[in-house]
Amino acid sequence: MAQVDPAKIRNVAVVGHRGSGKTSLVEAALYTTGGKNRLGSVTDGTTTMDHDEDEIKRQMSISAALAHVEWDKRKINLVDTPGEASFISEAMATLTVVEGALMLVNAVAKVEVQTERLWRRAVELGVARLVAVNMMDRERADFDDALAALTDRFGDGVVPVALPIGKEHEFSGLVDLVHMKAYTYPDTSGKAKETTIPADLTEAAATARELLVERVAESDDALIEKYLEGEELTLEEILGALKSGAIEGRLSPVVPVSATKNIGIDRLLDMIEFGLPSPVRAGARSVPLANGSGEVDVAPNPDDPAALFIFKTISDQFSGRINLAKVFSGRIASDSHLLNPRTGEKERTGNILTMQGKESKGIDEAGAGDIIALGKLKDTSTGDTLTDPSRAVHFPPVEFPPPAISFAITAKAKGEEEKVSNALKRLGDEDPAMQFRFDSQTHEMIIAGTSQVHVEVILDKMKRRFGVEVDLHPPRVPYRETIRKASTAQGRHKKQTGGRGQFGDCWIEIQPLPHGGGFEFEDAIVGGSIPRGFIPAVEKGIVETMERGVIAGYTVVDVKVKLFDGSYHTVDSSEMAFKIAGSLAFHKAMEGAAPVLLEPVMNVEVIAPEANMGDIMGDLSSRRGRPQGSESMGEMHVIRAQVPLAEMLTYAPQLRSMTGGRGSYTMDVDHYDEVPAHLTEKIVEEAKAAREE
Repeated sequence: MAQVDPAKIRNVAVVGHRGSGKTSLVEAALYTTGGKNRLGSVTDGTTTMDHDEDEIKRQMSISAALAHVEWDKRKINLVDTPGEASFISEAMATLTVVEGALMLVNAVAKVEVQTERLWRRAVELGVARLVAVNMMDRERADFDDALAALTDRFGDGVVPVALPIGKEHEFSGLVDLVHMKAYTYPDTSGKAKETTIPADLTEAAATARELLVERVAESDDALIEKYLEGEELTLEEILGALKSGAIEGRLSPVVPVSATKNIGIDRLLDMIEFGLPSPVRAGARSVPLANGSGEVDVAPNPDDPAALFIFKTISDQFSGRINLAKVFSGRIASDSHLLNPRTGEKERTGNILTMQGKESKGIDEAGAGDIIALGKLKDTSTGDTLTDPSRAVHFPPVEFPPPAISFAITAKAKGEEEKVSNALKRLGDEDPAMQFRFDSQTHEMIIAGTSQVHVEVILDKMKRRFGVEVDLHPPRVPYRETIRKASTAQGRHKKQTGGRGQFGDCWIEIQPLPHGGGFEFEDAIVGGSIPRGFIPAVEKGIVETMERGVIAGYTVVDVKVKLFDGSYHTVDSSEMAFKIAGSLAFHKAMEGAAPVLLEPVMNVEVIAPEANMGDIMGDLSSRRGRPQGSESMGEMHVIRAQVPLAEMLTYAPQLRSMTGGRGSYTMDVDHYDEVPAHLTEKIVEEAKAAREE
């Protein structure tokens, strides 16, 4: 397959809230254009795009999937993205590499939460937007209500270019408001039959066309004066202004469709070809040079040095890793050698593929503007750049939302901890929104994701692909221990075993240090009461005890220890004996130093609709939160507070419930504070019970 002229490519992210019918629409597009010989269904697991076992079981998209169709001598790359909030990062990443977005809206549910989020992101990135009001054949589907919701949320630039013929189960076609023609669809083949506009729609169509002409004229400075003076715009003028307005993002055309009945899909494909920009029309983008010396314009020119961006990694247990990539400039062949600036190594693009869902086909070359797949790369994954060394650029990596929920995990089978770790690291290549780490303080393996559903899907994949299972637990809060006053204690270890005994004796004083002071050890021995060779052993015993904790098993911090006296035996003393003596001394000293627990306090930033501010503030206060201020951010409001981490472990589902899924939050550690006394007792008891188990 030869490379495609970038002017004849349309790269489209198919986005929208879960249940808006994105996968079904791509399926209908493939069927209508001859890419499939039958219309697959999400409910029976026969679609091209939702092929993963988890997607079929849950009847929803989990990963972005790529397919392409040929329409009017154009190549349209369609990236079907998840609409479930847990996997919305896949859609966010896809929007960074496309020139156009096809926003799907459920005609029954209207504009939903994730549609708003994705629309805002598309606007931020300068991605042109086309709207399909889908499921027009469903009960309670209402195009007028959906259109009103769209204009209310996104402004008057949202304009219908077609009206539905028939309502709910009688939906059978649409009226093209630009050309004032009607089309009906007698079957699911997707082939339209041109007909006259139904009499009951004549007046509505005339009114809607007048609105379309008005909005088109308002978006074009050259036409607005002519329109206001009462002159009639020609069809060519309307088409030209509609095209430029849509491509430049001032207008968002709306088309009513039914993906499962294959009604209006051909009109929608026409609008994609007409109203969404090609890579050439979108133009160059400024990209940093890999050496940090500045930026350079990267244009969709096949003759320029090659530059690719990896926006999705698929980890297949049979095919290995496959990377979806946008070719921003240049051309690549199967023997191209490109630099990965992150690793500093070169990769050979030996396996160039076109994808239709999970099915792949090898091609000899690919050129600027296209979206392709690369197989069997050595060390390249999501967020990486592949670039010609002669003009080494580095595209900024995609910023994924921080995890909202964490779990501690333990392998169900003993001895499989390393297998679990390796499996999750490999799955992390495929899903950068998931984080996996080992917490050195709590000694737990921690997995973090956008929601519990997200984490469950990851673990299902791990079980199926790698044959390992884990149990989930709430993660331990990484408390710390410290002291509030000075204390002195003796540590004496004496043991007689019949032969050579063990003897170590030391006196220490401990004092509190300021927050962040860490640990200090002072050797104040004079007169040789403890030989020099044994003093490091005393310190080692103290340090190991601090790491294990004294109150509840958490690391002791912000303490100064002064070793000032002791005694030894010329025969029985040893490093081990003094190490034990140091440990005993520290235990005793802690008991008299008013020990306390410290807990991590987080800086929390919540973004949510203003209507939910009262509930959110009240909930944060109930979690021992301290408000730090708030501000308006467009339609949303930002609340900042400091809240103990222990109170935030269950916050994600609660925020989702309070805001109907519209709220989001981030947090990071600010400082450690003393745990209130009544909570300290509970934590100590739980730690004691855990040790006894």
